[in-house]
Order: sequence, then C-alpha cells, then structure tokens
Amino acid sequence: MSRVAVIGGGVAGMTAAYRLRELLGEHAEILVFDQAERTGGKLRTVRLADRGYDLGAEAFLARRPEVLRLAEELELDGELVHPGPASARVRAGGENRALPAGMLMGVPASGRAVSGVLSDSGVRAVEREPELEPPLLTGGDASVGDLLRKRFGHEVVERLVEPLLGGVYGGSADALGLRATMPALADALDAGAESLTAAVNAAMPEPTPPGADKPPVFGAFRDGYDTLLSELRERSRASFELGLPVRQLRPLRRGWSLSIGTAPSPRTLDVDALVLAVPPPAARRLLAGAVPRAAEGFGRIRLASMAVIGLALPSHVELPDASGVLLARGERHADGTPFTAKAFTFSSRKWPHLRGGGGQALVRASVGRGDPADLRPDDGELVRRVSADLAELTGVPDAPLESRVVRWGGGLPQYGVGHREIVAEIEDAVSRTPGLAVAGAALHGVGVPACVATGESAATTIADRLGAS
Repeated sequence: MSRVAVIGGGVAGMTAAYRLRELLGEHAEILVFDQAERTGGKLRTVRLADRGYDLGAEAFLARRPEVLRLAEELELDGELVHPGPASARVRAGGENRALPAGMLMGVPASGRAVSGVLSDSGVRAVEREPELEPPLLTGGDASVGDLLRKRFGHEVVERLVEPLLGGVYGGSADALGLRATMPALADALDAGAESLTAAVNAAMPEPTPPGADKPPVFGAFRDGYDTLLSELRERSRASFELGLPVRQLRPLRRGWSLSIGTAPSPRTLDVDALVLAVPPPAARRLLAGAVPRAAEGFGRIRLASMAVIGLALPSHVELPDASGVLLARGERHADGTPFTAKAFTFSSRKWPHLRGGGGQALVRASVGRGDPADLRPDDGELVRRVSADLAELTGVPDAPLESRVVRWGGGLPQYGVGHREIVAEIEDAVSRTPGLAVAGAALHGVGVPACVATGESAATTIADRLGAS
C-alpha cells in the first residue's frame, strides 16, 4: 500500500489528490496537508446576500480544456455557466470607454483599433510603431512594460496593458516578462514579425466564421468553486489535516519524512512520495535542505498582494449595461481623489444567474497594483472607498446592504523576465529527486486550468514512479 502526501490544499493540490486516487486505487493512503483552516487556496466561495459568491478566482478560461474535462469527469458539467453578452469597459482619460477588441492582452493590432481609448498622440504612436527597427528578442526575454513603452509610449501600458494584466497578476507590467505572460506574442516575434503590431495580428485567434456561434471565452460554476472543490475532496477519499504547517521535509532512502505541527511539539510522518503544491516562499523553505537548486528557483519568484471585495446592492439598483470596468493607472475622481479599486465586475450583469437571495445586485471590486500601501486600510475603509469609486464610475449612490472582504497577501506569483527558465530549472531539479513532484500557480500559469494541469501532471509523475518501483 502506497502512502502519498499532498502538501497544499489549493486547486492544484486537490486535483493531484483526486487524480492520485484514480491512478493508485482504493488501497493507497493519500494525505492532504494545508496550514490554512480550509482547502481551496486562492479559490474562495463566500456567502453574500444568501448565495455562494467567489471572491478568489472568478472564472476560468474556457478555451483551455482542463477544467471543462475535469467537470465532465466529475459529472459537474451541468453546473457550468458562461457570461452573458455584456462587454467590458475601461476608465481612461477621465471617461468610461468601451474596451477595444483589436488587442492581445492590451497590446494593439493597430492604432485604429484603440482610437477610442488612447489620445490622438497615443494613437499616432501606435501607428508609427511598424516604422521602428524590428524588436528582436533573439531567444531572450523582455519586461512587458519596458518593451511596450519603447514601442508605443506610456498610454498603451497604463490604459490598456496594466488594467488587463493587473487583473491576472495583480502587479506592474514592468515586473512581468513577455515570454511567460504573452507567449503567443513572443512566438510571433521569434517567427520573424517585424513589429509588435504585426506580431499581435499574427498571434490573434482566428475569427469566428460568419453565421457560426462564437464559443464562450470564460466559464464558472453556478454556485461557486466550492462545487468543484467539494467534489474533488469527496472523490479523493483523502485524509485532510488542516491548520497545521508542514515544517520540514527530509529525504529517506525510499520516500520522505515530514515534520508536522507546531515548533515545540512536531510529529514525524514517513511517506513513499509527495506532491508539493504550495506558494513559492513555502516551497523554498521546505526544499532548502533537500533540493537546494529547486529552492533557489522558487526563491526568485516574486509575489503580489491584492484584496477582493464583494458588495450586495439593493435589488432596485440598475447596474451599467457592461460586464465591468477596468481602471487605468492614475485615474482620479472629479475632485482629484485617486481611485482605490483597479477593477469592478458587475457580476449580476456579467453572469445573468448571479443575484442575491432577495434579488440583490452583486458587484465585485479588486484592489492592489503591487504597492503595499493600497492594502493598508482596514476592511471597513476599503469597503467605503470602493463604494465611493463605484458611485463615481456608475452614478449608483446606494450603499451596499452587505459586503465581504477577502485579502490575498502574497497570493499572486509574478511571472518576471526569465520566468520560464526559472521553472525549467526547478522542474529539472525535482525530476532528479525520487518521489517528489511540484504543482501550483507559480509554474505554468496562474489561471485555474493551468493549476489543474500541474496537479494532474504531478499525480501522474508520482503514480508512474511508484508503479515503476
């Protein structure tokens, strides 16, 4: 009988536990450890206005197959929902504007495509970009913010790229690497595109044929991600130990020894193999003695923090006819007060099924662009500030009937310049270490499908090694 530990109860670890059960069978002992009091990691379904509401990851990219395939396997495909037809807007230059379509994560395909968001001088800078010397990566990487400012000027970064990338990574475009965050764009440049606008045009997905239904871009679970997490937990039939840290890992001749619990009285547990699915600081600490090269790699991955605020507004409130609004860096209220929020999702518009139990309109706000000062106000002050932001943006003056604040301290890995090389070094070191696999958002994508993929890959690696031994 094999005994496998999964350290980390986020969606990557939970997926790994479920897949290990499927691969190793009924007699395997699977143990999941997380120092938090709950599983789910950065997935968090709260109760707001008497319904489940996600204040961690909101949705998943439906163009990737992992979550759709897992939901079907778990017989949860009937719980999947997709957004309605409302489109997003962006607050830029003091106005709410339609978010342009001719872009790749905010990088424009032409000046005409973004003329509704940029100033005249900003549009001219985009139109002149093909006249510059070709951008050469030559196999290397570049800072997204630095490269785009050199090619397009500041407006493209501040009004388009940072609002979009900030929703994914929670930090500054200057701290992000092109190859890890926009691989299709980097590939187009490697293939010989002579300008960034040409690379965007080459990397854009094929348009939907006339008359064909456009496939949904995003998906979610009707009652929140708890639906998925609960099913993974039940089907894994694992033992869960929550609220206690794994303090140390020590390799044995066959397997690993785990030190678990408080410093004064830890207990020791031996396992045949383990999956490590924790944030980079914890991975660095746990691997420092056993796999120092992997630990060093995890130590090079920086993190950003953010907060997500859920607001339940009176049922009579009419939200704007938009899925939400992104805020460009530096935008201010009419009186000069800076906006606190970086984005709002008008959830009851974006997801037609999503209203409170009494018909309340639900709105989600996010705060945090990489500056710790953004998150210093207490929860009550954050709610007050984002409510004022919402009133300024939409004209809706109603105070929320209920609110919830969830803070994600160090919750978002920053895929910096050279991130893919760092991950390759981590995975090479881990592959040389018997009975060990890694998973999670720090590796190959911060979205839920990418995390699911790493969990499944880690489980397969462990099952193969145990089967071979």
